[in-house]
Amino acid sequence: MLIAGLCTALAAAPAPWFKWRSKIDGKQFCAQTSLGHGWEKASGPYQDSHCEKLSPAK
Repeated sequence: MLIAGLCTALAAAPAPWFKWRSKIDGKQFCAQTSLGHGWEKASGPYQDSHCEKLSPAK
């Protein structure tokens, strides 16, 4: 049971990154999860925390 859990954890991919845009002033921020109600997804997904390398389409 423990080995099955470890194998599943090792096969998991990291969460993708997205650019989020403020609904108030339009500033953008790169994050893996929503920053709250005042933010909307602007682009992505990306492979890196700088939102520079787009993830390949699946």
